[in-house]
Amino acid sequence: MASQATRLRLGQLADSVRLILFRQDRILLNAGELFWSPRSAESLEAEFSALLHIGEFGGSRYLAAELDVEAGLESRSLRSLLFSETDADLELLSRARQLLNWYGTHRYCGICGSPTVLREGERMLECTTCSHQFFPRINPCVIVLVTRGEEVLLARSARFRTGYYSCLAGFVEIGETPEQTIEREVREESGVEVDNIRYVESQSWPFPSQLMLGFLADYRSGDIVPEPGEIEDAAWFHVKNLPPTPSAGVSVAGRLIEGYARSMRDPL
Repeated sequence: MASQATRLRLGQLADSVRLILFRQDRILLNAGELFWSPRSAESLEAEFSALLHIGEFGGSRYLAAELDVEAGLESRSLRSLLFSETDADLELLSRARQLLNWYGTHRYCGICGSPTVLREGERMLECTTCSHQFFPRINPCVIVLVTRGEEVLLARSARFRTGYYSCLAGFVEIGETPEQTIEREVREESGVEVDNIRYVESQSWPFPSQLMLGFLADYRSGDIVPEPGEIEDAAWFHVKNLPPTPSAGVSVAGRLIEGYARSMRDPL
């Protein structure tokens, strides 16, 4: 049952506002639709977390909230929507999920343990006792396609779908540049050395809050030795005979692979 405070908050919102509602990492659908009006959300009779400002698009302001119950609603995981929604909608959903994750994991101060509160007009949580401030965290990662002429180095882990391969990837560690991370990750995961590292493009990846930095790198030396416990298989593939890989429509890995393969098949 929604509290009086929740009903009051929803009742004060303009009709043009759209809400993105989550319950435990799943998006709650409004008769199959992604977004809720304040009136339709109020009818759920559920308790909401703080309403977090996501952004404005197409003349509407978008807010996100976490529900305390599923309320018998149809729901979808964010991953399941990657292939079916527009880029604009996915950007809103991605930002909503990341901000709700940040809010949910910083309800109490990591310094003194006191509750935190949202500061009006700023995307920040502040401790009610020691005033320590917490801002949304983004975790930088690199993803790299290693190339050797018309061949590319692809790998798979045990968590991949059967038969699928992708680029090598890893988190940027403290004190590293992205280029240093690439050299280390490629060496650790495949045993080979690279050079001529060049940036291509980036992608926000909300699982839970990564920023993927996509690169190409040239093979320099070494034989492939997959990292035990991390890489199930790694191999060189000719661009005309690639295994199943992530879709270029939703993944920077897919775009790196597709773009390089196209440049080899159809050189200028």
